[in-house]
Parts: sequence; structure tokens; C-alpha cells
Amino acid sequence: MVKSSWRQWVLLLLLSLFSVQSLAADGWSNYKNRFLMSDGRIRDTANNNVSHTEGQGFAMLLAVGNNDRQTFDRLWQWTRTHLSNPNNGLFYWRYNPAASDPVVDKNNASDGDVLIAWALQLAGEKWQEADYLQQSDKIQRAIVSHNVTSFAGHTLMLPAAQGFNKNSYVIINPSYFLFPAWRDFARRSHLQIWNQLINDGFSLLSEMSFGSSALPLDWVALNADGSMAPAIAWPPRFSYDAIRIPLYIWWYDAQSLRLAPFQRFWTNYSRLQTPAWINVSSNEAAPYHMAGGVLAVRDLTMGDTSMLSDTLDAKEDYYSASLRLLVWMAWQHQIP
Repeated sequence: MVKSSWRQWVLLLLLSLFSVQSLAADGWSNYKNRFLMSDGRIRDTANNNVSHTEGQGFAMLLAVGNNDRQTFDRLWQWTRTHLSNPNNGLFYWRYNPAASDPVVDKNNASDGDVLIAWALQLAGEKWQEADYLQQSDKIQRAIVSHNVTSFAGHTLMLPAAQGFNKNSYVIINPSYFLFPAWRDFARRSHLQIWNQLINDGFSLLSEMSFGSSALPLDWVALNADGSMAPAIAWPPRFSYDAIRIPLYIWWYDAQSLRLAPFQRFWTNYSRLQTPAWINVSSNEAAPYHMAGGVLAVRDLTMGDTSMLSDTLDAKEDYYSASLRLLVWMAWQHQIP
């Protein structure tokens, strides 16, 4: 009986330790298990398992924040091997493993380029790796050369090198305004262009007060006279792109008054009844509510930080999981 009780005690102890270890397996480990391929490619599970520079950049940032250099190296090696564009120093924005030509669209996405360059700079500083810093510097110069322009009295970053300057107007995506990354670029390079992007980005956001919601949009047309309107090729929504705007503002300055439009709008709804998107023209709200990483952005913005966690839901897709872990990383100051 004594021996049996002792064995039961040992078994319970082992189960307890296993349970603690399982709980301690952070969101980053779970994220890698679910979205990281063995070759270093991040798959977008809600989009036919394609990959893109956004996902590679998100994961590279998360690897730095979690002090995981081995994974960072795999991510960066795959990215530079499969997505580098030798003609302009940027990156092809999308990779479809099921296509005969996985990168049939040779355009870039400026947010992905910025995320990759930012992760490389932070990795170089964290691990004292000069090559990372040199690669980041090179990408930053390419971003300035091909994505940054002056229009309607503003210095701004276009969504890509091609297709968004329509001469009489330009199309911008304000969720590509990566304020904390631009600040770090300015800190390293001392180039004023990054501070100009920050200042003019905030200036543009302050004028993106659409409809009764007074929110910015996923895609915006900036006219030559400085006026702005919803970009006609996309629904006029504050949605899954624009949800990143308050995250990047908070990451830049957690006390920023520029968070107020989002806070005012979200106070109209209880936390678990907040619509996932809103059409600012018709006031049509999504028929489903915020969840996962989108809800985490709301929690961070509203100061409901007790609700934040890096624990991923069982069915959480790539984008939701990425947002959740980015929010957690920003909140925990894993990357200042």
C-alpha cells in the first residue's frame, strides 16, 4: 500500500510538472509549431497557405523578441532566398507554393519590407551581428528610394513601388505606417526622412476621420489638393488592415492622444460584443464580433491589459495569432 501510494504520488508529480511545462510553452512555441515550415517559411493558414513578406517580417520580429536566433536565421534565410528582388533591393510580396511560378507578382509590399528591415536592425543590435545591420541598412535605403514619395505636401510611404501613384491622387494604406520601426530607423541612420514620415503619417491620420465613426480606413485615396476619400477599389471599412493602426500608435507611444478615436468608438460596445469591422459610409457593422488577435488590439488600446495573453486559441489562424503575439510583445516590452 505504501509503495502504491508512493508511485501514485510520483505519477501525480510528473503529471503536474508536465502540465506546468505545457502551460509554460509560450505562444511563440505554439506559433512556430502551427505556422512555421521546416525551411523557414511562414504559411498563412487563412489564405491557402501562401506566404508573404508581412508574415516573414512578423515572425522575424517575434523571433527577436523571444531571443530565438536559430529560428530568426531560418526565417531570414528563406526570405532572402525566395523573396529578394535583385532589381530594387526590396522583396516580392507574395509566395504561392502551389503555383508553377510562386512569385508571379513581382511587386513588393512596403509594410513587409519595413518589418523585415526592422527585425534585421533589432536582431543586429541584440545579437551584435554586423551583417544583419548592413542588410537592414540596405533595405532601408531601398525603401526610401522606391516606396517613399512626396505628394500633396506630405512625405508618405506608398503601399508598393508600383501601382499606387495615380498622378492626380495616390492610394495609401495607413496600417503600413509603422511608427515604431520608422523611429528605430531614424535612431540608427539619423536620416530626417524617417522623422518626416512619422510626423506626416500622424498628420494624415488626424485627417482620416470618416463618417460618424470618425475612424480611418483600410485603404485611402489622397488627392493632389490634400483631401482624402475612401479608395474606390476596396470597401470603405475600418477592418482587418486598419486594426493595426492603433497597435502601431500604442507601440510608438502608449499614452498617445491619437488613440482617442479608436477608444471613443469602441466604448460604444461591450468588449465581447464589439463588431470586427465597420463600414464608415453606411455604418454597417460586421455580423460577427472581435476575437483573437483583433480583440487583443482592442484590449491593448482600451487599457484592458489584464485580458492580454500569448496563449493562442486552438483554431486561431495565422493573422490572428500574429496580432495576438505582437500585442503581447509590445505590452511586455520584448521589443521597446
